[in-house]
Parts: sequence; C-alpha cells; structure tokens
Amino acid sequence: MTQASLLGQILDHANRADPYPLYAELRKTPVYREEDGGTYVVSNYWEIKGLLHDPRISSDARNLSPQAAGALPDQEEEGALPPTFLKLDPPDHDRLRRMTMRPFGPPHTPRRVHSMRGELSKIVSDLIDGFGDGEHVDLVDNFSYPFPVTVICRLLGIPREDEARFHTWADTIAASLDPDPSEDPTERRRVAQQARTDLGVYLAGLIDERRKAPGEDMLSALATEHGPDGQMSQMEVLSTAALLLIAGHETTVNLITNGMLTLLRNPNVLKRLREEPQLAIPLVEELLRFEPPVQLLPQRTTLADIEVAGTTIPKGASLWLVLASGNRDPQRFPDPDRFDPDRKDNQHLGLGSGIHNCFGAPLARLEAQIALTQLARRLDNPSLVEDPPPYRQNAVLRGPRHLKIAFDGLRA
Repeated sequence: MTQASLLGQILDHANRADPYPLYAELRKTPVYREEDGGTYVVSNYWEIKGLLHDPRISSDARNLSPQAAGALPDQEEEGALPPTFLKLDPPDHDRLRRMTMRPFGPPHTPRRVHSMRGELSKIVSDLIDGFGDGEHVDLVDNFSYPFPVTVICRLLGIPREDEARFHTWADTIAASLDPDPSEDPTERRRVAQQARTDLGVYLAGLIDERRKAPGEDMLSALATEHGPDGQMSQMEVLSTAALLLIAGHETTVNLITNGMLTLLRNPNVLKRLREEPQLAIPLVEELLRFEPPVQLLPQRTTLADIEVAGTTIPKGASLWLVLASGNRDPQRFPDPDRFDPDRKDNQHLGLGSGIHNCFGAPLARLEAQIALTQLARRLDNPSLVEDPPPYRQNAVLRGPRHLKIAFDGLRA
C-alpha cells in the first residue's frame, strides 16, 4: 500500500463504513506528501494538536495556492456572503467570534444553552412520539436531521409558522454537502444555490424586523448588539446565522446518528445509559473521540515553513489534519479502538482545538446527551436493521445517510 494511494482510499466511499484501519496505516508515517505535490497529511494526535494551536497555520482558503485549492474535496458554496469566522485568521476571526459569543455563552450570556434544556427535551420527546408503534424507524430522517434544525430555529428566533420552510432550505443545503453521484451536478448546484438565496433573503428580512423590534433570541442580539468590537454588519449577521445553521446542523446529525449506531453495537453500554442517565456526559465525550462527526480538516495552509515530526512542510502548502486518526492514536489513548465511556483523561479532537475549536460545542454536547438518553430510555428492545448502514458520500462529515432501527414499541 503506497502512501500516495492511502488518502485516496480514505476518500473512497467504498471505505466509508470503516476507515479506521486506513487511519492506522496512515499513522505509520505521521506526515507525508501526496503525489499532487502540494498536499501534506498529518495523522498523529500530538502533531495535529500542535498544528491546531500554531499561528503559522491559516484557515483562510484565500491563502491557498491554486494548485492546493484544486486538491480540496468539494465544499459548500457561500454565494455573495463573506467568509464565516471559521474560514478566517486573526484578527478578523477573533473579532467576529467574540461578537458571536456575546449572545451565545459566557461571560456575557452564560445561561443561553442551559436555559434551552427543557425545550430540547420537549423537542426530542415529540420526535420520539412521532415514531408511533411501527416496527422500525429511520433515525436519520425522523430524528437526527429534524432535531438540530428545530433547535437552531428556536435559538435564532425563527417564527414557529416559518420553521417548515427553514427545514426545507436546511435539508436542501445539507444535501449539497453530500452529493449523490447519480445526480446531475449542475442541477444539484442550481437547487442548492437557490435554497441559499431564498434562505438569505428570508434571514435578511427577519434581521431588519429584529433591528426594529428586538426579542430575546440570538438573531436579535447579533443584529442589535453594540459591544467593544462594534456592531456586526448586515452581511456579517447573515453569514454568522448561516454558519449556525450549516455547521451546527451537520455535526449534530452525525454525532447523534453515530452515537446511536455505536450504542446499538454495544448493548451493554446502551443498557447502562438506560439505567444511569448521568452516564450521558462521559459517554458523549467518548463518542466524540471514537466516532467524531468531523473526520478531517482539509482547508488549512502554512504561512511559513514548519517542521513536523522531522518533515519540513513548506510555506503555502495545503495541510490536511485527520482528526479521527488522532483520536485513535495509541500513543495518546490506551486501547484506542475500544469504545469506553469510562475512559479517563479523554482530551479528544472531536470538537477541534485551538482558536477554531467548535463554537457550538456546549449546545452540541447537550443535544447529544438529551437525545441519546431519551432514545435509550424510550425505545423498547431496539436493534439495527442493517449493519453497516449506508453512509453518506462526504468523507469530512462522515455519518450514516440512513440508520434503520427495529424496536418493539415505545416506553412512556
């Protein structure tokens, strides 16, 4: 197996169900150069951790050379919106992230996520009630997809009567991140761009309304907040709201779906969660290590020559960080291929690290804890209909496209 072919195998959908043996092979050479001449892949925990904290690593795709940019997997198009802070470097990144954090979490809004706990539980309960008494359910279509979109609607303050439209736009945009090879790519891009345009027009109108009559929701705060960094422009509010929708939605879908798949493969842990709901907190942390919703970060570039594990990565190179491989590094985690919710010192890379660590981590964690706890408690005798399930095409946002679960009924 050649090093140059290894990344291609990881990206190959045929290996999506279990890429971990390929990651183990990848870790034998912590840094290697792809045949395209511009891509360097880093796969071991400590090297990835260091690079995520290295100011010489840029997240701004505008710093990529044309050759390096051409080596990236397909990414979503953002139309006329400015880059989100995920795709910016300091100081622009720091300013926008601070402004977004003020209405979202500590120290200025410390209870935003905590105060949603009751609402999250109600949304989860209603979705599970919707399973009815059928013999099986597709967890993705009937639970994992609608749950985080509904949460984001409530967080932003989308009127209840508009939530169905918001769901449709979110589903269309999400589908564009995971293209079906049998679809016409031109038509797919057209439909996705139309959904982005419609969503942008809708949000722009809602932002104008909130500026005139702000409420308690996050969109009102983003639109009206005047802090030390000033006020967000209309386009910055739009871009940030779109980020909350796409990034918050896709990662949470995968976290919940991968989580339930893992629990059904480990029935002893599922039983423990049913009997010990407090297990949900360490269990979700282990899921973030064991089956992270974001497997790799392809959009990084070097701003200077950097030596990593004895290899010099030159300035301007495309850098891929394989987070899921680092999470299974035996030099960092004992017995890394074992799912262990009692694991100690679990400082995984499942939500990133450094200045770009997952902005929505507190909400994603809470969503997964509540969702998996209620699913474990309420589904009577659940089992997988198909294992492995069909996986999405996307290698970055890896997760099942469908997860059919058989069950005997619902507990109250």
